[in-house]
Amino acid sequence: MSLATKLAEERRARLAAEQLLEQKQAELHAANRKLGRHARALSEEINETRAEVKYVRDENHRFKLDLSEAQEKVQIAQRRLWHSIQAIQDGFAFFDQDGKLLAANEAWIGVFDGLDEIEPGVTYIRMLQLATEEGIVDIGEMSAPDWRSMMMERWEDPQPEPIILRLWNDVYIKLIDQRGPEGDIVFLALNITDTVRYESELNTARQKAESANRAKSAFLANMSHEIRTPMNGVVGMAELMADTNLTDEQKLYVETIKNSGEALLVIINDVLDYSKIEAEKLVLHPEPFDLERCIHEVTTLLQPGARDKGLELIVDYDLFLPTRFVGDPGRIRQVLTNLLGNAVKFTLEGHVVVRVVGVPDAQDGVVHVHITVEDTGIGIPEEKIQHIFGEFNQVDDERNRQFEGTGLGLAISRRLVSLMGGEIWVDSDLGKGSAFGFQLTLPVADQAAEPDPTITIPEGLRHVLVVDDHPLNRAILEKQIAALGATARCCGSGPEALEMITGDGAQKAPVFDLIITDHNMPGMDGLELAQALRDAHVSTPILMLTSSVGYAEMDPARRHLAALLQRPSPRHELFAAIHRIEGAPWRDTPKKAQIADGARAQGDAPQNSPDAEQRTKPIVLAAEDNRTNRLVLDKMLRHTNIDLIFAEHGQEAVDMWREGAPDLILMDISMPGMDGKEATRLIRDEQEATGRAPVPIIAMTAHQLEDGEGGLRRLGFDGYLGKPMRKSAILTCLE
Repeated sequence: MSLATKLAEERRARLAAEQLLEQKQAELHAANRKLGRHARALSEEINETRAEVKYVRDENHRFKLDLSEAQEKVQIAQRRLWHSIQAIQDGFAFFDQDGKLLAANEAWIGVFDGLDEIEPGVTYIRMLQLATEEGIVDIGEMSAPDWRSMMMERWEDPQPEPIILRLWNDVYIKLIDQRGPEGDIVFLALNITDTVRYESELNTARQKAESANRAKSAFLANMSHEIRTPMNGVVGMAELMADTNLTDEQKLYVETIKNSGEALLVIINDVLDYSKIEAEKLVLHPEPFDLERCIHEVTTLLQPGARDKGLELIVDYDLFLPTRFVGDPGRIRQVLTNLLGNAVKFTLEGHVVVRVVGVPDAQDGVVHVHITVEDTGIGIPEEKIQHIFGEFNQVDDERNRQFEGTGLGLAISRRLVSLMGGEIWVDSDLGKGSAFGFQLTLPVADQAAEPDPTITIPEGLRHVLVVDDHPLNRAILEKQIAALGATARCCGSGPEALEMITGDGAQKAPVFDLIITDHNMPGMDGLELAQALRDAHVSTPILMLTSSVGYAEMDPARRHLAALLQRPSPRHELFAAIHRIEGAPWRDTPKKAQIADGARAQGDAPQNSPDAEQRTKPIVLAAEDNRTNRLVLDKMLRHTNIDLIFAEHGQEAVDMWREGAPDLILMDISMPGMDGKEATRLIRDEQEATGRAPVPIIAMTAHQLEDGEGGLRRLGFDGYLGKPMRKSAILTCLE
C-alpha cells in the first residue's frame, strides 16, 4: 500500500472520528440540557410537595383542633340532652335491637321503685316479669302470662299503637314507642293521670248534663201535653162559641180568646222544636209522600187568614215534575208552614205564590227540588237579610212591630233544611216583597200510586174558557189545560166573560165546552157569572174555584155549577173534577149512570137524597180520659151525621170495640192504665188473629210527635189529630 493511500485512509479515519466526537458532544449537550430541565422540574415538584405537606400538616392540625372542639360540643350537647331528659317528669328509655336497655331517665327507673336489676343491660322481657311479679302494673282481670304475652306482641309490632297502663298507685301512663331503622326502640312513658282524672270528671259532668237535658226534654214534653190539654178546652170552646149567636163585641172577645190560644200553641211548638234541634235530638223519618198534596194541605190551612186579608194564595207546581218523593213530610210541611205563614203575615195586599220546580238526576234516581215562596209584602232591608235567620230575631223597625212572633220560625226552618241536606235562601226588595226558597235533593218514590198528572182530557172537550181576575192564576190554569191537550182562552172579569160567551150580535160568539171561573172577583163574582149565564140560556158546564167552599155551597146560585173545587187544588184533583162533571157535552148517558152509581157507592150522595136518608149513621168511638176534651169533641160533632160514643181509657176502648163494630176510632195517646198505643196494638193483633175487618184508628195527641206521623203508622194508627182539636180538621178526618 502506498504511503499516499495510507495517509488518505488516516485522514478519512480522523475526519470520521472528529464527526463522531462532534456528534457525541452534541448528544452530551442535549442530555445535559434535558437533565437540567428535569432537575428544574424535580426541584419545582419538591417545592410544591413541601408546600402541600406543609398545608396538609397545617390542615391536619386545624382538623385536630376542630375535632377536639366538636367532640367537646357533642359531649356538652349530650350532657345537656341527658340533663333535659332527666328533668322531664315522663319516662324515657332506649333499647337495642336485642331488647336490652341502653339508657333510661330517673322517671322511667323510678316506676320500678328502686329495683337493683333495672339498669343498662336488663332485657325488656325481664322488666315485664318484674312489673307483674312486684305488682308494679295493675293488669286487671288478665293473668300475668297473658299480659306479658300481649306486651311482647306489641313489642314485635313494627308500628305499635300507644297503650295506657295503670300502676299500683293509681298513676296512669301512656306508653309510646318508636322503632328505629337499626332495630333500636325509643320508649316514652307519659304521665296522663291528670288527663284521665279530668276526662273522668268530664264524663261525670256530661252524664249529669245529659241527665239534665233528658229531664228538660221530658219536662218540656210533659208541659207541652199539660198545656195543650187545657188549651184544647179553651180553643175548642172558643171555636164552638163563635158558631153561636153573639153580639159583635162578644164575637171580638171570642176571637181574641181563640187567636191568643193558638198563638200560645205556636210559641210552645217553636220552643220545643228549637230545644230538640239544639240538643241534637230531632230525628228525620223519611217515607214516601206526595209533595204537591203536602203543599196544598199547607195552603188550605193558611187560606182563611189569607182570605181575611184579601190575599191570593197561588200554587205553581211544575207540570212535568213528579209529585211523589221520599222524605220527611212532617218536617217539609213545617218549613212550608213557616215560610208561607210569614208570607201571609207580612203581606198586606197582593198575593203569595208557591213555585215548585226541579232538576231530575236520572242516574241517581233523585230530583233537586226548588221550592220558592214569593210575596208582595213589606220586604226586608238588605243589611238585615241574614239577621232574620238568627234565633229570636225579627226585623225590628216601625213597619213590622204590628206583627207578633217568637222569631224562631226561620231559625228552625234553616236548621231543618240543613238536617235534610238542603239549603235555604232569601231575596227581598224593601217595600215590594220577598222570595224565600229552599232546595232539597229527594229520591223519587214509586209513581204507581200517584195519579197521572198528564191524564188526557175527555174526548169532545177541546175549548175551555178561564175566568180569573189574577193574571198568574190565569197563566197557571192555561198551562194545565194546555197540558191536557185542550185550548184555553182567558179573560179577567165576569162581564168580559159574559160578553165573550153571549156575543154582542155583531159576530158569532165562540163555543166553549167548559168554563172554569174564580169565585171572588171584583164587579161580578163567579156565582153571579153563573147566574147570568143561565139567565142567558147558556148551558155550558161551569167549574168554580173558591177559597171558601162552605160559603159557596150555601149560595142559591150553587145549583148552576157543575163542580165546586177548593182553591188552590192539586192538578189531578182539577182533572178528576173535570172528568166527573155531569151533564157535560162530552159525556154520554151510560157514563153518567156509572159515575152516579160510583159516587153513591163511595158515599158521595147529597145529604138530602133518599140514599143518604136510608143510610145507617156511622159509629165513631172516641177514647179520651179528659172530661173537658170529651165535652169539646161532643159539641163539635153534635150536628154531624154520626153516632159518637166515648171510652175513658184504653181497656174500655178495646172492650167496646170487641162488643160493637165502630166505623172509626179516635184514640187518645196518653190515658191512665192502658194508653192509646197499647190499646191500638191489642186491636190490631186481635184483628189479625181473628180475620176481623180492620177499623181506621186516628191518634189524638197533645204531645210533640218524636218520630213523626210515620212512627204512629208503624204502631197501627191510620193518622193523627193534634190537640187542641180543630173542628175543621175533625170534620175532614170524618169525611
